[in-house]
Amino acid sequence: MTQTTAESPARRQRAQIKERTLRTDQWWRYPLVTFLIFTAFLVYATWTLFDSSYFAAPYIAPFSSPCLATSCPEGARLFGFAPFGDWYTLSPSLLILVLPAGFRFTCYYYRKAYYRGFWLSPPACAVNEPHSKYTGESRFPLILQNIHRYFFYAAILIGLVLAWDAVLALVEKPLGLGTLILVVNAVFINLYTLSCHSCRHITAGRLNHFSKHPVRYRAWGFVSKLNARHQQLALISMFTVMGADLYVRLVAKGIVNFPFA
Repeated sequence: MTQTTAESPARRQRAQIKERTLRTDQWWRYPLVTFLIFTAFLVYATWTLFDSSYFAAPYIAPFSSPCLATSCPEGARLFGFAPFGDWYTLSPSLLILVLPAGFRFTCYYYRKAYYRGFWLSPPACAVNEPHSKYTGESRFPLILQNIHRYFFYAAILIGLVLAWDAVLALVEKPLGLGTLILVVNAVFINLYTLSCHSCRHITAGRLNHFSKHPVRYRAWGFVSKLNARHQQLALISMFTVMGADLYVRLVAKGIVNFPFA
């Protein structure tokens, strides 16, 4: 028979550590690099809102696709669809970017990244954060992160539009460097969208018996494999979409001009 003794109140208290962290590695590199990359992306996206060089047939810049006004060049409109008529003369990016931006800003990976890089909440594992209390995503404005699943449907549409733009470029200019860039971007944008946690849940997340739903189970298995690469696809697609958008704008401005552009 063993004898047990009650712990003293002092032993039950948490350790009091004055240092911000006891880590000796360069833990600050991840939040710093995240901050720099995301800031550059935000600055570029903001610039596109005021740039009018977004179309160089058959290429259209991804940040401005599709153009939804009749004031846009005919080739930039998706099947001629222009619900905003000819009164809208501002950048089409103002109408489009809110959808992919909302999807990325509420994405589970991006939340972790910019919570650490911008809000230092926390900046890294086992590192104290400067905030006195933590409310999670239960209050405004972070409670709005819950609409991520709805932005997912919009992101699916945007991915299909970018894929269609790539197909048109492939048909009209199969040897163009811009065609290759748009195709690669469309592939990674759609892979990133399909790797989303919401996609995995929608595919078969609520099924109790996979054996009764073999098709959905196979789809769930495919999405699950993509989901394991969600972070990498999120970053790669961010660079491909920004690179593709910049390339088209440089061609439209005449800065990039060679036979296979």
